[in-house]
Amino acid sequence: MTAEEIEKTLRTAFPGAQIVVEDLAGDGDHFACEVVSDVFRGLSRVKQHKLVYDAFGDRVGTELHALAVKTRAPE
Repeated sequence: MTAEEIEKTLRTAFPGAQIVVEDLAGDGDHFACEVVSDVFRGLSRVKQHKLVYDAFGDRVGTELHALAVKTRAPE
């Protein structure tokens, strides 16, 4: 999965969100993302991260090897 595919998946799941995806090692396997969305307002960090991982379904651990997630609601 490429950074562009990760971003597209997140934009579909979180319309209007601010999203940044970074290839951490330059190897196409280890990514980090930051998602800023109103959807996260009032949710625990664990629930926020679960929503992000849920957006990828069964692709986590297969097509998507490693993804560090940072989430927050807009200020």
